[in-house]
Amino acid sequence: MILERVFLVLIMARMIGYMLTWTTYGTWLQGDKRGYIKDGEVLGEDRRLYEVNQRRLKGRVRRLDKRDKIVVRDAILSEAKRLGQEILAIAVCSNHVHVVVNCIDEPFEVAVARYKKAGRVALREKGLEGRIWTRGMISGFALMRRLWKSGFGM
Repeated sequence: MILERVFLVLIMARMIGYMLTWTTYGTWLQGDKRGYIKDGEVLGEDRRLYEVNQRRLKGRVRRLDKRDKIVVRDAILSEAKRLGQEILAIAVCSNHVHVVVNCIDEPFEVAVARYKKAGRVALREKGLEGRIWTRGMISGFALMRRLWKSGFGM
């Protein structure tokens, strides 16, 4: 296990890209039993906070169906091509999106905003209404910290 961690650190020494992750509206609220990220820290379940956040939702919880996932994927790929950014990996799920991109001269928060907008516009063109994405994104640094603490699933 130690060797695998050392190998991973060596691979990470040369950053070839970064992972962008964001969720659909209402599917992963602060206080969630799966944990949540706030200010870069991974926090555990807080049932009262979760219930407060459920009551504060301003629309229905958004889950992407099979057609929606394809629309979002195609919109992200098209936007990446327009920006000259290479998509190294992409996963559009019913409640979140992961995109691994090469490094370009743009902050990753800006890239997330561009890709979320591309997906939202494409879904609107297909007739989808209401909120689609949560605000912001999941920090790749917090995600790496969570993976490191969990032993990278090893």
